[in-house]
Amino acid sequence: MSLQCLVFDCDGVILDSVPVKTRAFSRLMEPFGPEARDRFLLYHKVHGGVSRFKKFEWFYEEVLGEQLTPQKSEELGNHFAAYVLDELRQCQLIPGIQETLDAWRGKLPMFVCSGAPQEEVCAVLRERGLDGYFDGIHGSPPAKAVLLGNIVKGQKLDPADVLMVGDAPTDRDAAETVGTLFYGVGPELTGGSFPWGEDLKGLSAWIAAHV
Repeated sequence: MSLQCLVFDCDGVILDSVPVKTRAFSRLMEPFGPEARDRFLLYHKVHGGVSRFKKFEWFYEEVLGEQLTPQKSEELGNHFAAYVLDELRQCQLIPGIQETLDAWRGKLPMFVCSGAPQEEVCAVLRERGLDGYFDGIHGSPPAKAVLLGNIVKGQKLDPADVLMVGDAPTDRDAAETVGTLFYGVGPELTGGSFPWGEDLKGLSAWIAAHV
């Protein structure tokens, strides 16, 4: 193994935006009542990294017992984006990510692989002045495992030489599906067989030991 490429999720890995989005989902689901809202928030927390539109589908089918129309899905997505945009412009970075990006810029290709919509991820990272660090910024659709697989294929690399950094089971599962290395961050991923940190202050040193 010789590490040749870095891939980062965005929410909870680059931006400390998971609480921001949880608050926005809570606000979005408030009109459906507290029980429905709480069921959605639990599903959201268990399925971090899944596209919000997949979460909306689950909510309508499993909680409301209704079919979600494309128009309603788009409406929910637009409201959600409006709720979070200003906060995403201002939220903190995950400790250690800036140092990691600075240390490996120009040395290893770096990509973003996010479950958030492509246009939103690009816009937020551009506004934060972070887009220039990355060779590509990829968001949904498609699913995260497909995005990660496309990055690996596009770089013509052995998956074992690529590192995925994520904060949710969806990120871990994508890495397992594609066959890349995985570095976990945050409370959802403690206790796994992969390298892990409460934040990313130790990530750059870990990378240095594996290139």
